[in-house]
This record gives sequence, structure tokens and C-alpha cells, in this order.
Amino acid sequence: MRKSVIFVAVIALLLLTNPAWAITYGQLDGNKHPYVGGLVGTFDGQTYTYCTGTLISPTVFLTAAHCDIGTSTVQVTFDSEFTMKSRLYTGTFYGSPAYNQAQDDPQDLAVVVFDKPISGITPARLPSLGQLNNVSKNQKFTAVGYGGQEAVNQPGGPYIGYTEFREYAVSSFNALGPGYLRLSQNPATGNGGTCYGDSGGPNFLGAGTSETTIIAGTTITGDMNCKSTNTTQRLDIPASRAFLGQFVTLP
Repeated sequence: MRKSVIFVAVIALLLLTNPAWAITYGQLDGNKHPYVGGLVGTFDGQTYTYCTGTLISPTVFLTAAHCDIGTSTVQVTFDSEFTMKSRLYTGTFYGSPAYNQAQDDPQDLAVVVFDKPISGITPARLPSLGQLNNVSKNQKFTAVGYGGQEAVNQPGGPYIGYTEFREYAVSSFNALGPGYLRLSQNPATGNGGTCYGDSGGPNFLGAGTSETTIIAGTTITGDMNCKSTNTTQRLDIPASRAFLGQFVTLP
């Protein structure tokens, strides 16, 4: 199930409020990751962030192909809390033509090319070719996004709340595939992670004092209740680099 609030059931949840913290089991971001932004849209009269992404050059914002809402012109905020007063930046959405439903390498990538360069924000970095090939099983990652929080069991089924804050959480390595990096976000093992609305958002290499600005992978899917696994699109493989290299200089 894709981590995007475009689904009807998730849109309904957006109309509710929840005092819980986190992306899932995380904390408010503040100004920790100013280069992470949210795609903003209006659906059924409600305006909110529906996907997440990262500034990777002054004019290019990295997100997920499945965040395509059918309009080429989109808007992005970099405010740590989205409100109706937030500054919005306009750009053009370009999804990867290689995007598919394959589990081993979906190429679920897209960029927004802004009409004007973004000033005052230093972009995050892309990984080098094959950088994750020998990733340690003990490696930690930092997920960032504007999406839903941990599910709370209630009569009628699990409830996922939204606050429109940018938040972050630490995840552990789970598995590496040809085109994906799978992360554990199981709270029972001390991990947090991503949920609906975090699609396209970054998972940075490292955590805490060892965190870097290198995006190991972008969030693309996971389990329905956002309690087990975050599957991310690898950016260090040739296919991903071929798409991104059309828009930015690669490391």
C-alpha cells in the first residue's frame, strides 16, 4: 500500500486530529532538516501536505513518482509546520518514465523543478554509485516527513492522526535489494519510521551524531498500519542515477 494520503480512507483521517507525537514514534523536527519539504494540495476543499520530498539542488526537489496527482504544476512548502500562511514554492512535476510496480526496483522517483531557485536552504546530498552495496547490518537511518503518526487502536479499527508538522524518527537496517532498501520501524525494537504522507521523503544515512545529509533512499511503501517496515527506493543504483542525472550533477 502506497504511503500517500491520496487514498479516500486516508483523506478521511486527515479531517481528524491526534495529539500524539511523531512521524511514527519520532519527534518534532523544527529546523533540523530545513531541506525537507512537503507537497501541498487541495482535496475535497481541504488543503494539506500529501507527500514529502527533499531539496537536492537550488531548483530540484526529489520525491516519489506515485505522488503524481495529475497536475504538472505543484506547490511545495519547507515550513516545519504547514499552515494556510506557509510560503509555497511552485514548480513542475516530472515522474520517472521507468516507474513500475516491480517489487525489486519500482523506480518510484520524481522531481519537482522549481520556477525559481530556492534561496537560504542548503540542499541535501545524493549517494554515490553503489554506496549502499556494503551497508552494515548495524546501520541506522533517519526518516523525515510530514505524514501520519503511529496507529492507535480504537473501536472500528486503527486510527492514524495527522498534525502537519515535519517530524523525524530513527530506523534500523532490515534488508537490501536490487532497487530497494528496507528499514525496520518496529517500536518493539526501539525503531520509528514513516506512514501515509511521508511518501517521497528522505531516509538519511546515519542517526544522531552520526547522521549525514546523504539520502540513502526515499520512502515508497510499507505495511498498512505503519508499524513494521519502511521500503525505500535506492538512489545509488544506475537506473535511479540515470533519471536523476537529467536534473542534477551526480556525486
